[in-house]
Amino acid sequence: MILSSGEALIDFVPTPQGDYAPCPGGSPYNLAIAAARLGAPTGFLGKISRDFFGDMLCDRLIQEGVDMNLVRRSERPSTLAFVKIDEEEEPRYAFYTENTADRNLVPVDVPPELPKDVECLEYGSISLLLEPEATTLKELIRREAGKRALSFDPNVRPLMVGDKETFITEMEELASLATVVKVSRADLEWMYPGRSGEETATKWLGLGAGVVVMTQGGDGAVLYSPQMKVQVPGYSVEVKDTIGAGDTFHAALLVRFHQLGILNSHLSSELTEDMARDAVSFAVKASALNCACKGANPPTIQQMKASD
Repeated sequence: MILSSGEALIDFVPTPQGDYAPCPGGSPYNLAIAAARLGAPTGFLGKISRDFFGDMLCDRLIQEGVDMNLVRRSERPSTLAFVKIDEEEEPRYAFYTENTADRNLVPVDVPPELPKDVECLEYGSISLLLEPEATTLKELIRREAGKRALSFDPNVRPLMVGDKETFITEMEELASLATVVKVSRADLEWMYPGRSGEETATKWLGLGAGVVVMTQGGDGAVLYSPQMKVQVPGYSVEVKDTIGAGDTFHAALLVRFHQLGILNSHLSSELTEDMARDAVSFAVKASALNCACKGANPPTIQQMKASD
């Protein structure tokens, strides 16, 4: 099972009429749905409100076949995010998180042991910035390091970052524990201005990361490991918007590693160049198909096959 952990929220997405429509979202939440649609056993670990937005979030997970055994419900309200879409830029978000359900994940909400069928624990995004959830998840990540694959996406939201230097130090530690790091070119440019993606990937590999995969928008993606560098070009579609593109890429990458039988803590040493190209190509295609739709709408495995 691929177990996604962190925030589950409601994205308010602009409509052609000029207002906003509520859509279930959140980076780890989107990833869980994308992985399930692509045919992998998937679960979600997090806290979700009992309000009607929380019901919407849970109903979607159930509908998509995501395991709910590690979801906890709360009387606190749901986190809300308003999305601004600029044609020339990545989507921008305004988050409303005060005293909300998902940010109030505490240690008692996490089992002392994860189920044995969890191959991979995924983490990242704003859940690592908001307390007490951030500390709860960081303790879980440190506990599980070496026991199973860990996959990390910083998914930087600059407006939510307090001290940038402290933030980067924490992200580097979390990357050092990860079997897989998925990171966007835009995130690296914000974190390390003037430094190439390859320089950062080399640094993170030196810190302990297994593989680092950098997404490059329409230019595709590149995988770095201690043994190789694999570049994959973009997959051409008519882009409607890019909401959920990175989450879909991350999910598809993990699903393909799962299908190849190498989604474990030793992935880097088992990964061949052919496997790397296969997995990154699969993820690039899935992400592009998501961008061909409005909002976060990851493709199913049937849609992936139909577009071959």
